[in-house]
Amino acid sequence: MSAHDELVQCLCFLWKVLFHVLFVCLLLIAVLVLLMLAVRLWLKGKRNSRYARTRRHAVAFFHPYCNAGGGGERVLWCAIRALQRRYPDVDIVVYTGDLGVSAHEIVDGARRRFNIVLPRPIHFVFLRLRLLVEPSLFPHFTLFGQSIGSIFLGWEALTEFVPDIYIDSMGYAFTLPLFRFLGGCSVCAYVHYPTISTDMLSVVRERNPRFNNPGYISDSLFLSAVKVVYYCLFSLLYGMAGSCSDLIMVNSSWTLEHILSLWQASNRTSVVYPPCDVSAFLDIPLEEDEEQKCHSIISIGQFRPEKDHQLQIKAFKKVLDRRREAAVGRETLKLILIGGCRNHEDEDRVLMLRGLCQELGVADRVEFKLNIPFAELKKELDGATIGLHTMWNEHFGIGVVECMAAGKVILAHRSGGPKLDIVVPFEGGQTGYLAGDEDSYAEAIEEILSLEPSTRLQIRRNARQSVARFSDQEFEASLLAVLEVLMGTLE
Repeated sequence: MSAHDELVQCLCFLWKVLFHVLFVCLLLIAVLVLLMLAVRLWLKGKRNSRYARTRRHAVAFFHPYCNAGGGGERVLWCAIRALQRRYPDVDIVVYTGDLGVSAHEIVDGARRRFNIVLPRPIHFVFLRLRLLVEPSLFPHFTLFGQSIGSIFLGWEALTEFVPDIYIDSMGYAFTLPLFRFLGGCSVCAYVHYPTISTDMLSVVRERNPRFNNPGYISDSLFLSAVKVVYYCLFSLLYGMAGSCSDLIMVNSSWTLEHILSLWQASNRTSVVYPPCDVSAFLDIPLEEDEEQKCHSIISIGQFRPEKDHQLQIKAFKKVLDRRREAAVGRETLKLILIGGCRNHEDEDRVLMLRGLCQELGVADRVEFKLNIPFAELKKELDGATIGLHTMWNEHFGIGVVECMAAGKVILAHRSGGPKLDIVVPFEGGQTGYLAGDEDSYAEAIEEILSLEPSTRLQIRRNARQSVARFSDQEFEASLLAVLEVLMGTLE
């Protein structure tokens, strides 16, 4: 047999193999499509039977940690209240993984923490698989693990209740295609913080150690390169999932910039600033504090690693040291850390922070107040001089706004939402201070405390007036304007 004949036989054999592989692939694709159509029809049948029984449409919010006390939860409850007021004939459903509490306790918690009272009862779907999105379950490749886990959690939610409109209000973008293509729902996302961002990529590329880029990775060129590739692949998948949204709302200019670059949906994306209960703090008097003997610095934020409470304590330590050297007296200053604990990890983090205070010798000047009610929060704000915030690239910063509304001199991180949207000049006047590291925070605190009381008072007045654009009323108006298109489809 000639070489030509052998080549022909070889090509024929390869063609047969390739043909069979293509046939099997097409067959599997056809089976998968038929299976998806069958699932979609089954879920559509569930939705139709529910509507036939109740004669009411339903809007569902995916918020597995709805009983937490952070800014994301304030957005959730304000959004629900706005929809209930505008659309009384529409049922509101919340998918939650808070199994240890009742529906009444969750709603009552929203009232106590945020001063939000819902016009009518809502329905909760309690999810058993929330463990699948816990970061502790994925010590490595956490973003990918949590995203895959969210798909299974979303599937549990979808099979338990099929809504007409689905809103992801907690950042689980990989549930969006699930509800759109299998559930046949209109889908919307309110994005507090992109799961992946160009800033995260730059941190890894530049090999800077952060809470999400530990030292053993930043010290290794190989591991850093692997993580860059991992982040790039994940950002591609994240963008594909997010682009499935019919409507997208983001909470700040910083988040908008990143979501536009990742999701490529500029014609469907709007900035809707999160609601801050500005009016609730207006009764805190604005007066000169020249006779105040003890100044308190207050921090408001959940005890999560990215909030960087360690930076607050270390900067506070430097301030105390400088005041001791200046013979001012450390007893004239205290730091109050206020925040919510979502789980045992947050509680362990508080224990670690308490240990840091002991180690630095400032435990007698630092107070921790966990999961406190709204009335106590106002009381603490009333007596404070400075509002402190240290999160790098905070997506927005509700705690920052609350401090400014209460008339405190805010000291926030020079990045993200505080820099771009909040601590900005108002009618040409200063509204607060920005810093970036221990030294600059300590210097800013010293500068604020050394200001004339009348100068401090003017900054506080500017701050309070500037945050009116972040009120509950502004949020509700913007939210309803964006959702009007989707809500109109229910008719």
